[in-house]
Amino acid sequence: MSATLTIDPKKYTRLANRIVVKAIDSDEEYDHMVANVGRLIGKGEDTLSPEEAALLETMAILVQAYDDRHFPLPPVAPNATLAYLMETSGRTTKDLLPIFGTRGRVSEVLSGKRSISKEHARKLASVFKVALDLFI
Repeated sequence: MSATLTIDPKKYTRLANRIVVKAIDSDEEYDHMVANVGRLIGKGEDTLSPEEAALLETMAILVQAYDDRHFPLPPVAPNATLAYLMETSGRTTKDLLPIFGTRGRVSEVLSGKRSISKEHARKLASVFKVALDLFI
């Protein structure tokens, strides 16, 4: 939803008022919001009006905020993140030699015996095209 859409304020307001778009305070409101998100997604992204697309994005942000507040994900160790990214991308320890220099260092990082330096984190973030903070 990165494209700039021209929104008709009256149409958007009518849509938003049907759903009552506001911060989610209860499980009931959460369920209601998720159901409305599902309905809009079910229409198909290509068939949504600009107002519906904007409303869908807003509701998704509200649902995500509620999820983050009430169901936070546990932190994942940088070495576990690296192992996961390697597995899902088909990379091997050999592919990390340009970053870490030796197989021993790669092994130490993956086992958690050695932490990932900021310089290595920058390189890993670039290689895997992910946020730097996943490795710090």
